[in-house]
Amino acid sequence: MNLQQEVSGAISFNRREFLRATTGACLLSALSRSPLRAAQLPKARKAVVVTFGGGARDDETFMPDGQENIPYLLSELLPQGTFFSQVVNHGILGHYVANASLATGAYETGNNFVAAPPQNPTVFEYYRKDLNRPLNDVWVVAPSVGFERIGESNHQGYGPGFGANVVLPKRLLAAALPAGARGNYESLLHDNYESPLYTPETANSDAELARIADVLKLSVSDFLVKARNVQSPDELSVFVVRRLMNQFAPSLLWVTLHDIDIAHAGAFSLYVDGIRRTDRLCAEIWKAIQTEPEYAGKTNMYILPDFGRDSDMEAGGNGFQHHRTGDLRSRTTWMLALGPDVRQNVVVDRPLHSVDLVPTLGSYLGFSPRYAQGRPIDGL
Repeated sequence: MNLQQEVSGAISFNRREFLRATTGACLLSALSRSPLRAAQLPKARKAVVVTFGGGARDDETFMPDGQENIPYLLSELLPQGTFFSQVVNHGILGHYVANASLATGAYETGNNFVAAPPQNPTVFEYYRKDLNRPLNDVWVVAPSVGFERIGESNHQGYGPGFGANVVLPKRLLAAALPAGARGNYESLLHDNYESPLYTPETANSDAELARIADVLKLSVSDFLVKARNVQSPDELSVFVVRRLMNQFAPSLLWVTLHDIDIAHAGAFSLYVDGIRRTDRLCAEIWKAIQTEPEYAGKTNMYILPDFGRDSDMEAGGNGFQHHRTGDLRSRTTWMLALGPDVRQNVVVDRPLHSVDLVPTLGSYLGFSPRYAQGRPIDGL
């Protein structure tokens, strides 16, 4: 075993032992190797994927001192699902490119701060093309910076015509604001905490306003009232997610939460607030799945960070603030799967890769991600 494997395994061990002590979860070192076949799948299956930018270190989550920051994850969600304690990201540790890699099942190599489509087919394209699904059955809700192109690749044979609807709540809010009102919503409009070299241009305001009415079935004034009463951009995103679930009931729904990334501003208290809010919002999405008739009893939910953050001990890093070193604490994350087809209160410690998500969704929903680099998590 090399040093990287040892470090990654040690991180997994710490999470595993803490969770077993806290929740009494059963430990599985391996899962069955019998893949699901499309012919065995029921007709009505849905999937909701929740990713969040930058992740959160074990120090502030899975270790004893961090337990208070993730009460919903530990007390409500983990007992209902299977927790994978060792998910490794071998790709570029930038939020857009890492999320694009999660969405394609292949490590993308594009510029993190350029609004460019993924190079490999996305899960949305595989799903729509293989299963002949309509556009409104696949939606992405994401932060603004760079993410407007994540729903559709430029891969020959896929690309235009097979992608997902992409909603950027911050863009919708910016378009809806009357002149001079931006200051009242500044906390919701902050687009990035890393000061990128490239900032995408705001789309045509009239088109964005029309999109609010069409997508959310909500007037501009009602949307602004809702925005005024939320605390963060992620709360606005989850509001949009709830509207989409109610209006369209998409079978594949992908949401990227981003509040935790305020850690780049260097304020530890705001970073912890972001963790607590993300913990709560994940529980709210799961509750919505259980209460929406179109989702209850037939939806799997997958929660995972795009990557981690630097260790306090890593030379050249900035601890919780950044993810610059590429050390194993930045690369080793986790995933929680919940749903009617998932084992409950189980911790799995065998190594997985972040690019395994798309093949796993393919096994679950019945499409073939033929260009993905990962493999299905068999027997999940």
